[in-house]
Amino acid sequence: MKPIWIVDDDQSIRFVLEKALAREQLPVRSFANPREVLAALVDDEPQVLVSDIRMPGGSGLELLSKVKERLPGLPVIIMTAYSDLDSAVSAFQGGAFEYLPKPFDLTKAVELIRRAVDESLREEINDERHQPAPEILGQAPAMQDVFRAIGRLSQSNVTVLITGESGTGKELVAHALHRHSPRGDGGTNGPFIAINTAAIPKDLLESELFGHERGAFTGAQTMRRGRFEQADGGTLFLDEIGDMPFDLQTRLLRVLSDGQFYRVGGHQPLKANVRVIAATHQNLEERVRQGAFREDLFHRLNVIRLRLPPLRERADDIPALARFFLQKSAKELGVEPKRISDEALTLLKSCEFPGNVRQLENVCHWLTVMAPAQLIEPKDLPAELLNAKPPAADAPQPERTAPVAYPSLPAEPTRLPAAPADSEPLSPAVPVAAADVRWLNDLETEARRRLQAGEHDVWDGLTREFEARMIRTALGLTRGRRIEAAQKLGIGRNTITRKIQELGLDD
Repeated sequence: MKPIWIVDDDQSIRFVLEKALAREQLPVRSFANPREVLAALVDDEPQVLVSDIRMPGGSGLELLSKVKERLPGLPVIIMTAYSDLDSAVSAFQGGAFEYLPKPFDLTKAVELIRRAVDESLREEINDERHQPAPEILGQAPAMQDVFRAIGRLSQSNVTVLITGESGTGKELVAHALHRHSPRGDGGTNGPFIAINTAAIPKDLLESELFGHERGAFTGAQTMRRGRFEQADGGTLFLDEIGDMPFDLQTRLLRVLSDGQFYRVGGHQPLKANVRVIAATHQNLEERVRQGAFREDLFHRLNVIRLRLPPLRERADDIPALARFFLQKSAKELGVEPKRISDEALTLLKSCEFPGNVRQLENVCHWLTVMAPAQLIEPKDLPAELLNAKPPAADAPQPERTAPVAYPSLPAEPTRLPAAPADSEPLSPAVPVAAADVRWLNDLETEARRRLQAGEHDVWDGLTREFEARMIRTALGLTRGRRIEAAQKLGIGRNTITRKIQELGLDD
């Protein structure tokens, strides 16, 4: 293992950390100023860098910036006095792993450095930043079955029906089937054309699929090629086929049967050299029984059926998927990728994810923007995700045309959880056991009493009492240290000061 570099102009700080880390059998190298560190980086590099924020000859933030340019994945811990907490925010924005407030507890400092070392070693073993983006991620047995099916179908032009809940990645699988087929990259390099039949109005869908001749209807100023023509020599992916209007199902069946179709308003038959892959989140057998889907079309599409498992059936894939999506979001936003703790990953694995992989990707994008530190902890996960209920086993899942957006965090993270009798209570950022919900029930009882008594400003009154109790409790635990209390509550230093004044807690 490479050594841990300590940078501080205070010789006593260097000495204490050197001895403590030596007892942990961790190699250490010390520096008195940033210039020495930059010179040493020419022919060496650390496992973890621990740097003071204020030193003669250069600041820790400047050093952080320069080190991150050379070693973007290096965990950097910034040591800072409580009066420098505003600078600590800048440290996080610059990509710091964590900050260590002075004066620090030596045991906690060693634990933090050990965590940074573990993170660094894990990044070395599984650094996804420089790996090419995979088509589809999955090590779970259910996904391995999908991969095997894609492999078996790679040299075939057979029609495939992909089933699975919304957000499971049906279009990704369709694209993989095309890419690895004779029509894809390894063959004729034909086009992959996708259309969501549920997202296009019924009156326009026929023209979208088959095209139209000039003057075929009002507004048809020119001839237009439809998706079947655009996909000639390649693959046409018909997403949400279960929502296709019944009369259009007849035209689609004819194309699949004899390979010919007519443009809207046309009289000349056109040949369709197209492989069709269809997908649906609905139970097509049930749609057939209801008379909403043609049975002969169902059998024509259902030559090979490929079922994609929901994310809750492949929870072991969640850590790899989460890290991949965090890297992807950071690249899209042009920021330093955030890391996620093992505890947060364990919590993610316990979530139901009704929106499946699409929802997980959206959560990771939300965390990239909203998580306050570079290391994502369980408290940073959105409560909406932790409250989500699994879909009913046989209930059709409505298709979402866009990822579910989680709301931005409010300026004041302390919220009053209201629990109306006819709705789900809002939960905190971690799951609570049934016994721990008593306080929410007590809150509901008090809110109901005040409302029925006709009191005014019930919201403001309960909110003030709630916030005051939270702040008093935190201050009691920290023996009156406001900044430490703010950290525990997850609010800013200025916020807790303002709240103490507003609520009259100075008395």
